[in-house]
Amino acid sequence: MFLSVFVQGLALGFGLIVAIGAQNAFVLRQGLRREHVGSVVLFCAMADVVLISAGVMGMAQALGDRPHVARGLALFGAGFLAWYGWQALCRARQSHGLHAAQSGAGLSRGAALAQAAAFTLLNPHVYLDTVLLVGSIGAQHPAPLRAWFVFGATTASICWFTMLGFGARWLAPLFARPNAWRVLDALIGLTMWVLAGTLVRRILA
Repeated sequence: MFLSVFVQGLALGFGLIVAIGAQNAFVLRQGLRREHVGSVVLFCAMADVVLISAGVMGMAQALGDRPHVARGLALFGAGFLAWYGWQALCRARQSHGLHAAQSGAGLSRGAALAQAAAFTLLNPHVYLDTVLLVGSIGAQHPAPLRAWFVFGATTASICWFTMLGFGARWLAPLFARPNAWRVLDALIGLTMWVLAGTLVRRILA
């Protein structure tokens, strides 16, 4: 049971974070330039840890005595996952790649962290994903299992940003290839649909 909840959090975390976007492109850029990689990776990963933990624990507390609201949010989460999966499958049919410019002046540590904060915290989708969506899904689990769900979701963020930042030299050519993203998006789409089905089955049980 603990392992299955951990895997669910891990799969959801990876499905939501692995996408072509400004934050990932910035982390990849810093990795390619080898500028303040550790600081940027640590900030992005810890921001996700805080937001996911606050979302799950906060939602659990807010929905503790509101089972109907909890069920409604869970249905919303399932619908969002299904929609997100469909979007990923649509992206799998398109040609795109993740590119990070290596030109331009270097950044100081403070400037790099400021940009990482802007890409992370000024993106409204981060709150929808981590606080509302992950929080409402994680809150569906009994109290002893929520920590394992949070552990899985945060592990996905830590692994992804670490891989992207410190493995940039090797990953950049792969991420620039459209076919790699087609396969990845297809896997994400199917994973999101499986998670949505699992969530609906739990709601109706």
